[in-house]
Amino acid sequence: MGSTWKLEDHPKLPKGKIVAMVVLDGWGEAKPNKYNCIATADTPTMDSLKNGAPDKWRLMRAHGTAVGLPTDDDMGNSEVGHNALGAGRIFAQGAKLCDLALESGKIFEGDGFKYIKESFASGTLHLIGLLSDGGVHSRLDQLQLLLKGAAQHGAKRIRIHVLTDGRDVSDGSSVGFVETIENDLTQLREKGVDAKIASGGGRMHVTMDRYENDWNVVKRGWEAQVLGEAPHKFKSALEAIKTLRAEPNANDQYLPPFVIVDENNKAVGPIVDGDAVVTFNYRADRMVMAAKAFEYENFDKFDRVRVPKIRYAGMLQYDGELKLPSHYLVSPPEIDRTSGEYLTHNGVRTYACSETVKFGHVTFFWNGNRSGYFNAEMEEYVEIQSDVGITFNVQPKMKALEIAEKARDAILSRKFHQVRVNLPNGDMVGHTGDIEATVVACKAADEAVKIILDAVEQVGGIYVVTADHGNAEDMVKRDKKGEPLLDKDGKVSILTSHTLEPVPVAIGGPGLSPGVKFRKDVPQGGLANVAATVMNLHGFVAPSDYETTLIEVVDN
Repeated sequence: MGSTWKLEDHPKLPKGKIVAMVVLDGWGEAKPNKYNCIATADTPTMDSLKNGAPDKWRLMRAHGTAVGLPTDDDMGNSEVGHNALGAGRIFAQGAKLCDLALESGKIFEGDGFKYIKESFASGTLHLIGLLSDGGVHSRLDQLQLLLKGAAQHGAKRIRIHVLTDGRDVSDGSSVGFVETIENDLTQLREKGVDAKIASGGGRMHVTMDRYENDWNVVKRGWEAQVLGEAPHKFKSALEAIKTLRAEPNANDQYLPPFVIVDENNKAVGPIVDGDAVVTFNYRADRMVMAAKAFEYENFDKFDRVRVPKIRYAGMLQYDGELKLPSHYLVSPPEIDRTSGEYLTHNGVRTYACSETVKFGHVTFFWNGNRSGYFNAEMEEYVEIQSDVGITFNVQPKMKALEIAEKARDAILSRKFHQVRVNLPNGDMVGHTGDIEATVVACKAADEAVKIILDAVEQVGGIYVVTADHGNAEDMVKRDKKGEPLLDKDGKVSILTSHTLEPVPVAIGGPGLSPGVKFRKDVPQGGLANVAATVMNLHGFVAPSDYETTLIEVVDN
């Protein structure tokens, strides 16, 4: 072992304790009310941990700058959350990575851009994504910089396929966004670039489905963008959106697909052989399905009719495990020297387990977007197959108890010093917007935590229970005053996304040395502070550039 990996011994904490790390996915902390499924659910185990505040239980940040996102209005997600938990340092993520690459112009020198650029001489560049300044999936200013830069770097013919938002921004804002982009396109045409909007549709109805919930959504996008076919044809995008919004009950999220046609009623921008396609959303969850349709040769989710030979790139890589897409304009952060790698070098044997939907988070993302083992003799990773082909509100308990039982067996075997799991329920069921099911999900997660803590008790170990971001603790959209927003039928608008709420972290167990408690001088602590904390509990001092530990040892 090279000296570079050797961690200093902690002056006050012993080695060799079994540490159980439990990540509750989508488990934030908010005021109790009927839309807070965690507060509503029967969660005696988590409630008992909360009683350990402030010494053994505290809140920390799991969104925004604390996890490498551009601003504190940016909600966290599972990928950046697990990156931070495992890496112990804050790396620029998502939109921020794209901002840096666009501002510096580095994006136009990267491999991904060079790849699509090969189509510029004879083909069209197609840009597909969410037209919005909401900053959740994409940003209008990034699209503008991408447009301008592509033209400067040789794109002669550009077509934009717009997806209208109305979910992360107010309904009706689509009109203004289209006017902004049309203005940019006019300026490009004055410079001799053939640039137009070619198709569109609402984000919840066209292209942006997620978790393979409804492939018809992606199919409608494919038909408009690739085949140039849609039930609605218009001469301009502005006319399209104004006309379609005038229909009864219409809104931006659910606008039907439309194509823009010329005076001969021919689509102005179908995707054909030799073209380049970029999906410019930086957030992955609603782009993975479209990426599969563009990239996979063997694809059976719908009949693509015509599969053009194109050069396709994502703004970012959308799925690090599937390596999808294989080309992207902005590379993921280079995360090195993660806590998992240090611990294997320092004799800490590790067991990690979750079910399919979060298995990659507790392994691949935890380890800095790195596949496989650091040392197969020191580590064991176990994936439990998630229920396939159902929405998770149908089976809200998911595989929580199976995950807990695997963790319990690993702890009781005494073969491992660290046993870490992800319990997905709060997040995956929270995303369905089904409040009753999410309450059941939170109870199941709490029961799973108890099974794990009981095992920790039996072996004289230590537990660290935390979360990666909020979700289940607030299931309703709110106005500026924090009151529930009502839709036009007077029903509350359900919130299916992550939140900006803080998440808990709790420490305890019979193996925890007396005098260990949370420090008071790290009030802004976030997920990246957990790695150093866990290294301490294993008996080591974290590397000097890690975010500071959350704990101190007070002599009794």
